[in-house]
Formats: sequence, C-alpha cells, structure tokens
Amino acid sequence: MPSFFNKLIRSIAERGRVLLSPRLRAVVARRDRVAKLSELCHALLIERGEPSSAALAMEIVAAYSALDDAGRAEFFDCLEREFSPDSEAVMRAIEAYRANPDGEMLAALAHAVEAPRQELLRRINMAPGGTAALVEMRGLVLQQLPARPRLRPVEADFVHLLRSWFNRGFISLQRIDWRTPAHILEKLIRYEAVHAINGWDDLRRRLAADRRCFAFFHPSLPDDPLIFVEVALVRGLAAKIHELLDPASEVVDPERADTAIFYSISDCQAGLHGISFGDFLIKQVAGELHEELPKVKTFSTLSPVPGFRAWLDANIAQLAAIEGKSELAAWVTKTRSQTARRSAAPGDEMREILQRLCAHYLTRARRGDGQPLDAVARFHLRNGARLERINWGADPSSRGLTQSAGMMVNYLYELDEVELNHEAYVNEGRMAVSRRVESLARALRWPEDRAAEESRSA
Repeated sequence: MPSFFNKLIRSIAERGRVLLSPRLRAVVARRDRVAKLSELCHALLIERGEPSSAALAMEIVAAYSALDDAGRAEFFDCLEREFSPDSEAVMRAIEAYRANPDGEMLAALAHAVEAPRQELLRRINMAPGGTAALVEMRGLVLQQLPARPRLRPVEADFVHLLRSWFNRGFISLQRIDWRTPAHILEKLIRYEAVHAINGWDDLRRRLAADRRCFAFFHPSLPDDPLIFVEVALVRGLAAKIHELLDPASEVVDPERADTAIFYSISDCQAGLHGISFGDFLIKQVAGELHEELPKVKTFSTLSPVPGFRAWLDANIAQLAAIEGKSELAAWVTKTRSQTARRSAAPGDEMREILQRLCAHYLTRARRGDGQPLDAVARFHLRNGARLERINWGADPSSRGLTQSAGMMVNYLYELDEVELNHEAYVNEGRMAVSRRVESLARALRWPEDRAAEESRSA
C-alpha cells in the first residue's frame, strides 16, 4: 500500500508540473535537483564504507556540476541551513566543559562546534575531481558573500580545509617553457592577471631565452596551476613595464644578465583567494634562477600599485590641503571618472608630488588591522622583500593610469635578508623600506603628520 500511495503522489506531482509555466517548471526542476543533492550529502555523512563513500562523493560532484548558478546558490543555502552545528548540542557541550574542564570534555566541545559540513567537504574531496569542485564552490561563495553575508560560516569552513590542503608542503614548482603542454600554455594566457598576453606570439616572446616562467602546482590539480610567475633577465633594475612587454624587443643573451625582474605574479584560482601557499615562494623561484644563472645576483619585482589612484580619489580634501599643491587636487578631481583616467597621464610637473604621495600611500596608509592598504605591498613585504624604488611613468597603459597614475614599484629580494624582513613584518609590523622611498614619504608633509608635528612642538 505505501508503494501505491507513493506512486499516486508522484503521478499527481508530475501532472501538476505539466500545468505549470515553463519558468515555474524550471524552478521546480531546479529545486528537485538541489533536494536530491542534499539527500546525497546527508547520505554521505552517515556512510561508513569507503567504497560506498567514494561512489557517493562522485555522484555529489556530478550533481553539483549539473546545477546552474541559481541551483548552486540554493545548494550553498542548503549547506548553511542543514549542515551547521547543532546549537543545543553546542550549549550542552559548553555546560559539560564548564562543569568538568578536562581534555575529554574539551574534545567533546570541539566536536560539537565543528560544522557537519566540514566533514561533508572532506568526504566530497574523496571523489576524482573533488578538490577542483570544492575550489570552484568556494570561488562562487566568495562572489556571493557581499549580497549574502549569511554564507560567511560556509566560507569559513572552506577556508579552514583549503588552508590545510594547500599548504607549502604539497605544492611543487615547475618551469614553464615553449615545450610545456599546450593546455597549460593556454591557461597561462587565460589566467594572466597583471599584463594581458595578446595571443601566441606575445606568449612566445615571454618564454624566450631571456625570460623565465614558473608555475606552482598542487597534486590534486595537476593540470591547473595555482600561481604563475613571469621573469625578465636584464641588467639593472627595470623601471618601465612596456620595455619588458614589447613583443618586438630584442632577445638578449641571458648569460649577460645580472638581474631577475619578476614582472607578473598571477593567482590562477579564484577559489583559493586569500589562501597562503607559504611566505617564501618568490625566494624559491629566485633560488632556482640563481642556481641556473650564478651571475644573476639581484632579484626584484616591477610591481603595480593597484590601489593608489583610488586612494588619491578618496583623499581629495587632504590633497587640497598640501601646501602649494591645489592643482594636484584639481587634476585628481577632473580625472576621477574611469574614462578620464585611462587617457589622463599626469604631467611632469606633478612627478615629485605624486612620487611622494605614492611613497606615503605605500608606507603610511593602513587598513583597520594595521596592514598596508595596498594588496601587492602586503604580499611582497610579507614574503620578505624591501620596498626599494618608486618608478614614475612606468606603466602608461590605460590600466596603469586607471589604477596607479602610471606608477610602478620595485620590491627588492635580498636573499640573505628575506627571512629577517619577513619576521620583522609579521611579528612587529615593521616594513623594510629603502632610504630613498622613506625620504620621499617624509618629504610629503601630509596634513595629519604636519598637525602632529605642530602639536609636539607646541
């Protein structure tokens, strides 16, 4: 009898679907798929046999991959709603630990507060392609967080697990050259996030004899790089990016080079944003280069300053207050639109003040947690580099003008100082800065700094 009634109900439901509009039928079908995926996830959590668990994990990855964006959003809601910790069990564990604060009760409390979705994600990772699916999931959750903050606990669980799976011990460094398989080279073109690669001819120049390219890989994503690092072998510190990127530039003998310029470092996986792979990745690449080319003794970046122009826009009042520099505020105001920025290179008369402002921005402007405001600065300073030089007119491209008024920066990696600089930065918040950059920052006389000086002298 139960079987008869189940069939009857399903038959009525199917007939009802026929009467719905195509749009409503799509909504109902999507919700059915998400409900089925939820059932699979619950089944995976209670399954104890490893072969059965692996099969269920494969089915979950396939079901998730078949969902559209709306279905995936509903699935993330399901992860938050159905796989969070049991609040009553957490409270009982807290009370038990208060009554008897020993190791056993602490372990029970830790078990209670861990969301079941963490174990679910661990088990999904058993499936072939499971790691890639989880990385993609986290990337989509990150996109949705601003509009759906209730997903923050879900994102936090992804971060907790991905940090364990993608630590430095699992990551390998590989050189990329023209003999690298085409599907990897295609991803280099696709993932380049700093200076776009305009087709295969452009890529061929970036892989020429006086260039080097390296990628970091994880064993669970053998054909999908995590980071690309592009290097130019030159003499002396490079100051202008277009000279390095010119596809028609002459290829020089790498044996004549004394400097390695890291001109592009691209994260490839949106789902791993904010996941640290270690603090000495650049040092590892530098070590590889020095072993191959012992004459190369200087290791530096030519890096963008992506937040500088936005910071100028946000500080119009302070710019206007700098003595004798009201024309600077007028120029910033005039070029605030994206269209105006792309073609509005600052004139040479602004060179000195903009270099001072850039030095101030990099060394003084901070986030609420005390870290430098500029994301590229945070990366290199944490990796043990020294902020060495600010380069005027280094990137005249529309992107360079839009992001940084054409400025670029050299971060210098002194290999025997990298670890000391790293320790000073992470433990004391102390930035390694060259004298020339520090002197530029001090010469600015930022309004707040000037007010503080006057207060102290009074």
